[in-house]
Amino acid sequence: MNTIESQLKEISKKLLNENLVNQRFIADENSYSKAVDDSLRQWRKNLVEIFSYSISEDIETTYNRLKIWGNDAVNLLVNLDLSLDLAIEEVRFYRNLIGEVIKNEAVNYTFSLDAFYEIISRFDSVVDRAIYWLSISYSNKYLSRIQAAETLALELSVPVIPVTYEIGVLPLIGDIDTNRAQQMMERALSQGAELGLHHLVIDLSGVPIIDTMVANQIFKVISALNLLGIKVSLSGIRPEIAQTMVKIGLNFNEITIFANLHQAIKQFT
Repeated sequence: MNTIESQLKEISKKLLNENLVNQRFIADENSYSKAVDDSLRQWRKNLVEIFSYSISEDIETTYNRLKIWGNDAVNLLVNLDLSLDLAIEEVRFYRNLIGEVIKNEAVNYTFSLDAFYEIISRFDSVVDRAIYWLSISYSNKYLSRIQAAETLALELSVPVIPVTYEIGVLPLIGDIDTNRAQQMMERALSQGAELGLHHLVIDLSGVPIIDTMVANQIFKVISALNLLGIKVSLSGIRPEIAQTMVKIGLNFNEITIFANLHQAIKQFT
């Protein structure tokens, strides 16, 4: 083993023995409770170990360690309701702390300028990758939460409500875009078949406006339900929506239309 490799391993050991975790990042005094700080101790320890070993171990091994650490760390941060900014500041804190030790050891071992530059550049790349994996994992975690929330919101915004064993109501409230219109078709077909409905009233009284694309989608829903043997009626159509439907030439001849949901329910119950 050549001299510099041996010296790098000694630096790694020194970093591990410095107990740097106890020299923790001090955030705003109101940022952390003692319980949160205690929970963060292990992921700080893991980070310091990865940074320390990165001085002497294969770079790809370090990158793989960081990828696993990033995923695990984010789960902890999200559970503790901590921001990504705060986590990145912790990473920077330990970079500065360890960087100072590396600088002092480089002086002790009288590293050449080229050797020191190579070591510190390698260490900086590890820190950059730590922040990268932390950011990617954090973004992916919240994106999956947002997507799950959007899916749940769409399902809740398109409820098929059984009124009797054979009659159901699909009340629509708020703006309808193409995504929600597609969700409406899927929910209407699946719930209509599952509930064994013979008749479904789609109530539009809570919808302020519908564009031509969504109007066409509604009529596709009606056609698809008819193929399942479910007759569809419309209720609560606003004047603006009626104008849109007439303008694009939709055929109302085979669709029963009621002024409001009350009239529709009264008709079929």
